[in-house]
Amino acid sequence: MRAVVVTELKGPSAMEVQDLPEPDSDGLVLIDVKASGVCFPDLLISYGKYQHAPQPPFVPGTEVAGVVMSAPEGSGFEQGQRVLAVSSLGGYAERVAVHPAVVLPIPDDLSFEEAASLIINYQTMEFALGRRANLRRGETVVVLGAAGGVGTSTIQLAKAHGARVIAVVRRDGADDFLREIGADDVVRLTEGWAGRVRELTGGRGADVVVDPVGGDAFDDAVRTLAAEGRLVVIGFAGGDIPSVKLNRVLFRNISIVGAAWGEFLPHDPSALAKTHAALLEHVSAGLRPVVKARYPLASAAQALADLEAGRVLGKAVLVQE
Repeated sequence: MRAVVVTELKGPSAMEVQDLPEPDSDGLVLIDVKASGVCFPDLLISYGKYQHAPQPPFVPGTEVAGVVMSAPEGSGFEQGQRVLAVSSLGGYAERVAVHPAVVLPIPDDLSFEEAASLIINYQTMEFALGRRANLRRGETVVVLGAAGGVGTSTIQLAKAHGARVIAVVRRDGADDFLREIGADDVVRLTEGWAGRVRELTGGRGADVVVDPVGGDAFDDAVRTLAAEGRLVVIGFAGGDIPSVKLNRVLFRNISIVGAAWGEFLPHDPSALAKTHAALLEHVSAGLRPVVKARYPLASAAQALADLEAGRVLGKAVLVQE
């Protein structure tokens, strides 16, 4: 089978398509991959910068959707079934074998490309908004890094939870796109953006700020919070890991919470099925993942390079030719 292999920990430039043996599927669900999601952990792992750092050669890829080719007896899956899966590695390939516990059914009205997109970002943000932030209908959510995969999933899910959404974005030309997917207001991430958010909220501030960026934006993100507001830390795409003085947390009565989905699942494996069920409720109400960029499997390196350069609006996926 064909697969994309990381040959050195040098990022997308050190990836190539190779012919590999079929995966060993003993006790596992073997999936004929139709679409693979392209996400930030895939990029980090290609540099050896992810918390789980395999040594080359290895096949990256954590999000797959496809058709079951074979499954263990009693697994609950059968040949021909449409599924998605969270794969720690191996998703950038024509076939992948994964444990039944990380395989989930997908409804017929989702395409394989949409299903592959409904994994890391949407699972993370449903966990972040619904469980960690305890988002309530009518609250205001500020989304940093709004035009990327995490940002677009946050906008859609916040709206699905009944919130008002203010999208904060650095790149030009994304405003109309962000409004199309649900943002009520769009603010440019330039000096003074926090003041603009306060103006839009009548001086009150945001109930929830979602921050996948970190870096220089963090202090202003804290300042935008209303009393009893929650800042949800998703990651540090800006590079630097910020710190906060706890007196600000104390006297302003705010909360700073983390939402590390991959680290939470070993603590509570049942959360995967629960979160997937919540996402399918949103899908049945009309939510569709925003797939804006499609690449053939052989162009995986280009897909990750475009993700790294900020050239991808919404979600990118690899599709089998």
